[in-house]
Amino acid sequence: MPITQHLRPYQTEVGRAVMESVLRRRGRVFTVEMARQGGKNELSAQLELLLLTLHMASGGSLVKAAPTFLPQAVISMQRLKQRLDDAGYGGMWSPEQANGIRLGRARQIFLSAEPSANVVGATASVLLEVDEAQDVESERFAKAFRPMGASTNATTVLYGTPWDRHTLLEEMAQEGRELELRDGVRRHFRFDWERVAAHNPLYRLYVESERARLGEEHPLFRTQYRLLPVAGGDGLFTAGQRAQLQGDHARLPAPVAGRTYVAGLDLAGEPWGDRPEGDGRAERRDATVLTIGALDFVDSTGLAPEPRLRIVEQYWWRGEPHHALAPRLADLLRRVWRCRRVVVDATGVGAGVASLLTKALGGAVEPFVFTQASKSRLAFELLAAVNTGRLQMYAPDGSPECQEFWREAEMAQARYRPNQTVDFFVSPSQGHDDFLVSAALLVKAGERQPRIARGRVQASTDPMPARA
Repeated sequence: MPITQHLRPYQTEVGRAVMESVLRRRGRVFTVEMARQGGKNELSAQLELLLLTLHMASGGSLVKAAPTFLPQAVISMQRLKQRLDDAGYGGMWSPEQANGIRLGRARQIFLSAEPSANVVGATASVLLEVDEAQDVESERFAKAFRPMGASTNATTVLYGTPWDRHTLLEEMAQEGRELELRDGVRRHFRFDWERVAAHNPLYRLYVESERARLGEEHPLFRTQYRLLPVAGGDGLFTAGQRAQLQGDHARLPAPVAGRTYVAGLDLAGEPWGDRPEGDGRAERRDATVLTIGALDFVDSTGLAPEPRLRIVEQYWWRGEPHHALAPRLADLLRRVWRCRRVVVDATGVGAGVASLLTKALGGAVEPFVFTQASKSRLAFELLAAVNTGRLQMYAPDGSPECQEFWREAEMAQARYRPNQTVDFFVSPSQGHDDFLVSAALLVKAGERQPRIARGRVQASTDPMPARA
C-alpha cells in the first residue's frame, strides 16, 4: 500500500521501510534522525493514519511515547486528529480517555516517557513510536516501552536528533547500523538540513540564517541541523573559536563620545557547600568581574542582524564585600560608562547588589539568576556570539585582566547534559571562570531586543542553582 503522496521522497523512504516491517511482522527497530522542521512529525502522523485505517476493522493498538505528555505528546495527538479529519474521518474517530484516539476497532495511544508516568498495561500490537528519543532515558525505554510490542513482534520507530553519544537514540542507531552490516536491511535513516532543503527552498533560507546567527559548530546547529553529536568532555572553545574571539581594537580607559555601552557583572559568591556529584565547582568564588562592551550596530553591508560587541574594559576585585563595591559599581556604570543595559549576576547573595544597582540605574539593570537551564541558555548565546565573530576581546595589552581572561577561555570546559543543555566552567584545580561568566552576561546585555527589567529579581522555577 503506497505512502501518502503528500510526503517528500526522503520521508517516503522511511515510511515504506516501516510499513514493510509492520505488514510482514518483521519487528524491526528503526531510528530516524531528521533535521529540525524537516517533517518527522508529519511522517509519524501519516504512518499512524495509514495504520489506523488498515486496522479499523481487524483491531490493533499503536503507542507513541514522548519525553513529556504536555506539550509533546499532546501536540502529536492534535496533529493526528487533524490528519484524520483531512482524510475524511471527521465524525468517525473518537477520543478515548485523555490520551487516546479510536478509529473503528483500532486505537492510537499517546504516553509520557517521564520516569514518574504510569504506562503499565499499554500494548503496542501494531507499532511503537518514540518521539525525541534522545531525551528519553534508555533504561526507561527498555523496561517500560520496548516490551509493549513483544507479543506481536511489533515494529518500533525512534525519532529525534543527535545530542551526545550516550542517548537512547544513538544507542539504538548503533544497534541498527550493526544489523545493517549483517543483513543489508536499512534501519537507520539520517536526513540533515541540506537533504530537507533540496525539497524546500524557503527552508534553506531559514537554516542558512540560523547558521549565520549561531555558527556552523554551535552545539544546537550541529545537532539539530547537521545531525552531528556534540563531543562531551571537550573544551568550551576550540583554538579556532579563540582566534575568532581575539579582536584588534584597543582597550579603553574611558568611553568614546557617541558610542553605546553595555555591561556584564559577575559577582563573587559565598560557598555553595556540598554540590551534586559532577557539578564541577564547590569552592568559594572570590572575585567580582565587570566587563564593559561597546555595541556596533552596523557592518560593511549596513544594519547587522545582531550588533557586534567589542570588549573594551574589564574591572576585577578580589575579596571586597558587596556593600563596599556597590557604590563604586553604580558610579562606573551610570556616570562613567553610561551603560544602556547591565546584566547582573543575581544568584544567591548577588540579589542584594542587583537590587542596589536597580535603585541607582533603574531599568538599565537586568538581574540574572543562574540555574542549570538559564546557564545553558547563556552558554549557547555566548557560543553563538563567538562563532559568528560578534564578540571580540580587545588586543592583548599584557594586563592581569587580559591574561586571566585568556587563561579562563583556554581552560573552560563544556559538559553536555541530557535534554540538550550544557554547562561551562573552569575546573577548581585550574582556577575560576569569573571573566568568562562576566563576558557571557555581557553578551546577554548586548542582545538587540532586551527584555525590560522590572526592578526586582524573579524567583527561579528551576529545581536547583547551577552557579558556583
